[in-house]
This record gives sequence, structure tokens and C-alpha cells, in this order.
Amino acid sequence: MSSTNSKTVIIEGDSQLVPVPKRTQSFSSSLPPLPIAKNPTPSTALVEYTSKPVKEEEDLEIKLRRIIDNVPVRVNNTSGSSAGSGSGDFHQYRQMRRKEQDRLARMDAHYEKVKEVEEFNLRRDERLRDAEDRTARKRLKRQKKKMKKKGKRCKVSSGGGEEKSKDESEDGGGSDGDGHSDDGVWRK
Repeated sequence: MSSTNSKTVIIEGDSQLVPVPKRTQSFSSSLPPLPIAKNPTPSTALVEYTSKPVKEEEDLEIKLRRIIDNVPVRVNNTSGSSAGSGSGDFHQYRQMRRKEQDRLARMDAHYEKVKEVEEFNLRRDERLRDAEDRTARKRLKRQKKKMKKKGKRCKVSSGGGEEKSKDESEDGGGSDGDGHSDDGVWRK
């Protein structure tokens, strides 16, 4: 057993025992506070959760107004006939003017392209409607002709055989004029 300064050190074989001072206040202050138990059931959480209060719109508007008022406005590229303009200002002006003209040209080209696409779609829709109308009119005409022909066949079957052969020769063998026949075969 050896003693150094005011500490007592005990050496036993390979291990050394040193007394540790007691921690009273410093250890407990490093831990988070214990939760306040409102409910009679104990919780395992270290801290109680409380929801954040919702900020009002007025507070946000005031903050936004303050930010806008305090932000400085800086104009870096002042061009014109000022005493401080140097030799490179004309080239900067020319480059800015060229970029702006290019931007306007792109906007015009985009507008023209969109306008052409819209006009094309309008013309196409109009053509499709016209084609559907023509198809519907022809379909109606075929159906009327078919019904008329069926009506004549009923009369012929009850009447005489002469009218039947006469009607078929006038119609051209059952064709309705646009290539469609009653039996589903296309004829010219």
C-alpha cells in the first residue's frame, strides 16, 4: 500500500483501486427533468410531449413586412451616361441587350408554335366533325333505303312476282349506291 499526496491508492497484484469522489449535484443536473405526471398511469417517456402553438397569420405578416423593409436594394449594373461608367460598360450593355432580344425572340417563337398547334387542332376537330356528319347522313340514307326495300319485299311476297324482279333491276342487285349491299358483300 502506497500513499501519494492526499489520496489513498491500494495496489493488489495487477489492479489498482482509487477512491472516486461522490457526485451529488453535477450528475443529477446533466439528466433531463422527469415528466410531470398528470395522468395516474405512469409513462416511460423521459419528457412530456406538448404540441407547439400555432402561429397566427398576423405574426407572419409582421415578420414578412419587417424582412422586406430591412432588405437592401442593390443595383449592380448601372448603365447610362454616368461619370463612373468605365470602358467595359458598353460591352455589358450590348450583351444584356442581345440576351433580352434572344429571350423575346424565343417567347415569340413559342407563342407562334402554340398558336399553330391550336389552329391545327381546331381545323382537325372541324374536319372530324364534318366526316362524322357525312358518315351519319350516308348511314341514315342506307338504312332508309334498306327499310324501303324490306317494305317492298313484303308487298311483293303478298302480291305478285313481277314487282320483285322489277325492283331488283332498278336497285342494281341490292346495292344501296355506295358499295354496301344487304347481304354484306361490297360491290362496285
